[in-house]
Amino acid sequence: MKESGPLNGAIQISGAKNTCLKLMGAALLTDEPLTLTNVPRLSDIRTLSVLLESLGVEVARLQEGRVMVLSGRHITSRRAEYEIVRKLRASFNVLGPLLAREGEAIVSLPGGCAIGARKVDLHLMALEKLGATITLEEGYVHASAPGGLRGAVIEFPFVSVGATENALTAATLAKGTTVIKNAAQEPDTVDLALCLTQMGARISGAGTSEITVEGVDRLHGATHEVIPDRIELGTFMIAPAICGGDVELIGGRRDLLQAFCEKLEATGIEITETPSSLKVRRPNGRVKAVDVTTAPFPGFPTDLQAQFMALMCTAEGTSVLEETIFENRFMHAPELIRMGADIDVHGGTAKVTGTKQLAGAQVMATDLRASVSLILAGLAAKGDTVVNRVYHLDRGYERIEEKLSAVGANIQRVSGHE
Repeated sequence: MKESGPLNGAIQISGAKNTCLKLMGAALLTDEPLTLTNVPRLSDIRTLSVLLESLGVEVARLQEGRVMVLSGRHITSRRAEYEIVRKLRASFNVLGPLLAREGEAIVSLPGGCAIGARKVDLHLMALEKLGATITLEEGYVHASAPGGLRGAVIEFPFVSVGATENALTAATLAKGTTVIKNAAQEPDTVDLALCLTQMGARISGAGTSEITVEGVDRLHGATHEVIPDRIELGTFMIAPAICGGDVELIGGRRDLLQAFCEKLEATGIEITETPSSLKVRRPNGRVKAVDVTTAPFPGFPTDLQAQFMALMCTAEGTSVLEETIFENRFMHAPELIRMGADIDVHGGTAKVTGTKQLAGAQVMATDLRASVSLILAGLAAKGDTVVNRVYHLDRGYERIEEKLSAVGANIQRVSGHE
């Protein structure tokens, strides 16, 4: 990867990875086919497909993988094995739907995570409230509700997207009414609720802090389009911000990233919304430094913190980035420093003093979002930048080098640097 000039052109935003993973798990709730469209072609999607197939779900990919048909007519196993779950934390969200439909689920604990502990205790608390008996044995969660789940009031002490979604899917088949308080408001959760409603679930309040679910006896099949990926959208919005230029992001929607858009505009970037896209333009000159604090939706997304830090490394002035969602989520900072960035990290806070010119270097990706922050920095850096361990990228970004090359970025994948 070499320094790129201004980027110009259009990029198609793919379907949302995190949303699609939760929608795929919903196929366990019915014996009829669930058809998903606008499916992203990513390694995480393949991993969850393997897990669902191990449980008896038939998975078919159509239209070059853009359409997925999942048929859970016959569940043949209630056990999600460690070898698959350890590769993808979102696999743990098969627990709620599997338990709700089968009355039993045995799911491996996800194991460690590079960006923090990310415990599952809130998931288990929610299912216990719904009447499940839960034990932990040899690294597996054994959940049982032979008489079925029962509606309950579930109040989370803090917002958890995964726990909200596990509780939401489980509650659709519970007897009676479930109220989820302090629920996640993410677009992913709203889209899951919409899909479940199309399948016959009775859900109100999705997108607010309190979701109500009236349990039903069974769900049926449906066809549902996956929403655009807001993290891919935000990442590609930063590309012209850091390189200059004018890029149109097809499928982009401001409502998915309002807080992020406001921060980006505060740096001096122009954002224009059209009926089918977002246009992002950087006027002449460097962007201005802006402080950011990550927060659950509708706040600034933690999954865009690393990319925004890369932009702040080139800004005029000093910015402070505070990470409140995950610990250990500044692992990209030492790699950016190798490129000449001025970053001072203390606990969950990073002070970034912008520099006029980053310099290309050999750097190493530590996780998915860190990977792409180094690519963005490399596009703005003088000389060659080589990002190692880019296999992280393929978990969350579909054909990223092709999409960036199409708007003028000087980037290529090199064998031997996977």
